[in-house]
Amino acid sequence: MTLYDQISNVLQKGEVQEVKSLIKKGLDEGAKAEEILNNGLLKGMNEIGEKWKKGEIFVPEVLIAAQAMGGGMEILEQILINDNVKAKGTVVIGTVKGDLHDIGKNLVAMMMKGAGYKVIDLGVDVSAEQFIEAAEKNQASVVCMSSLLTTTMPYIKTVVDAFKNKGLRDKYIIMAGGAPITEEYVKEVGGDFYSKDAVEAADKLAEIIK
Repeated sequence: MTLYDQISNVLQKGEVQEVKSLIKKGLDEGAKAEEILNNGLLKGMNEIGEKWKKGEIFVPEVLIAAQAMGGGMEILEQILINDNVKAKGTVVIGTVKGDLHDIGKNLVAMMMKGAGYKVIDLGVDVSAEQFIEAAEKNQASVVCMSSLLTTTMPYIKTVVDAFKNKGLRDKYIIMAGGAPITEEYVKEVGGDFYSKDAVEAADKLAEIIK
């Protein structure tokens, strides 16, 4: 089994320290950070995504794998920046104003990071102004919103309208999701894409950025 396969395997089991020690071993032996990322970490997250789609694993397993991915990225991130390895794209994500739910949003953010995107996570209770400011400042291409309450759903439209009013709507792809949200609703309020779960969100993002 190659070092990359070992990294992929321990990542899928959520063994953060083991992921870190294998990455350090690989770097010490001359492996490139980009190869460790693509052939180890991303391979592991892709397999987690496939297992999730097939119903073979559930949210807790996805979360621990994503945490292991995060642990690995702590070591690789600065090296990748120094090597001028660019992220696939930049995504701004947050739960809309008035809503404090973050588990789904965190999972989406982790899966997007795990797929190789730079993710700017604004947290919960995020205003339209904060979404716009972060998107502009970080030169993002995608804005993702989460809403878990029927009472905060209308704020998705508020955010879309705010982008329109500033003449920025065509500059960004807007995605939204959450328990009460539907594809029809996202289209109705002027958004571009809806995703029903974290894995679908990462898959859609890959299609969009292509």
